[in-house]
Amino acid sequence: MIFAADAHGAANDFIVVGGVVLVLAVLARLAHRLGITAVPLYLVVGLVMGDGSPLAVELPEEFISLTAEIGVLMLLLTLGLEYSGDELRVGLRSGLVPGLVDAVLNFTPGLAMGLILGWEPTAAILLGGASWVSSSGVISKVLADLGRLGFRETPAILNLLVIEDLAMAIYLPVVAALVVGGSTTSTVRSVVIALVAVALALWSALRWGHHMSARLATTTNESILLAVFGLTLVVGGLAQRLQVSAAVGAFLVGLALSGAAQERASGLLEPLRDLFAALFFLFFAFQIPLEDVPGAVIPASILLVVSGMAKVLTGWVVAGRAGAATKGRLRAGTTLVARGEFSIVIAALGAGLADGTDLGTVAGTYVLLSAVVGPLAAKHADRLARWAPVTRPRLAP
Repeated sequence: MIFAADAHGAANDFIVVGGVVLVLAVLARLAHRLGITAVPLYLVVGLVMGDGSPLAVELPEEFISLTAEIGVLMLLLTLGLEYSGDELRVGLRSGLVPGLVDAVLNFTPGLAMGLILGWEPTAAILLGGASWVSSSGVISKVLADLGRLGFRETPAILNLLVIEDLAMAIYLPVVAALVVGGSTTSTVRSVVIALVAVALALWSALRWGHHMSARLATTTNESILLAVFGLTLVVGGLAQRLQVSAAVGAFLVGLALSGAAQERASGLLEPLRDLFAALFFLFFAFQIPLEDVPGAVIPASILLVVSGMAKVLTGWVVAGRAGAATKGRLRAGTTLVARGEFSIVIAALGAGLADGTDLGTVAGTYVLLSAVVGPLAAKHADRLARWAPVTRPRLAP
């Protein structure tokens, strides 16, 4: 038979990958029981099973690498599915000032830490992005688990997440061009091409996406699943060829869908997202040498303290503009502390840099700490309010 010669190797790969997925299933169940996101558990197990560990596992690297890359696309696709065109337009009109405050306060700590550690500027810029953007996945879970979806400050939190996600559509292609390097002229050309491509794709998604959605809404679930998944891979690949992050292309595909097609696609794609995303987080941590982690704990912890305070200040300002009082402002700020999927995606872009290993180790440790500390701080935000300055609720502008 055609595959007979490689049957033994394939059997071993099936057993190893299947065993890893079963471990991920146990971790997901444990995280559910603990009431936390499974991301930090995936990262810990990836570290324990990765390079330099006595429990290292040999995985079929090409398969896992491709699966992890698809995981990034699925994360960003389902994130785009969370927003409608109207929500995006409203967010752009009302979220400019909060978005600028957020960017300045939270990009600066990561950039400064990278420069203090002696990294090259591109790696420091990537760490700045990792410290800037909050985790939409972790935060949405925290809001739902704590029953805060109807709280006064929650729309302000969600609006800020929309602004951050849209900012990533600009930030990712820019840093991708910087990572590729080259002359100043070629870098500027790459950045311009990437930004023009993103602008055209965004305009097309908002202008014509409803036509595609209307067609998909009348088809079967099987057809929607295959069409959206295939379109995501194609658009992501084309975006990558234009030196725009494939993740941005996936985000725009999700943004283009609306109405019934959006709702059905979200439900159908959620299991795929969970599978591929879990493998992405595992594989990211798998590449971090375990012996490097202790050296990353101190810079990651310092960065978490500084950027955590910056996020609390950001939430204080954003929720205050929405008319929230002291407790609401602290709930908003602590909820925004958690970083996750985007921070890992950003760090993964710099894997080929001279400081790429250090970047991945610090960013991974930072995400691990923030994904644990953030939800815990949000849960106890009302207790922290006794030490905060008293503010009264006011009508939102």
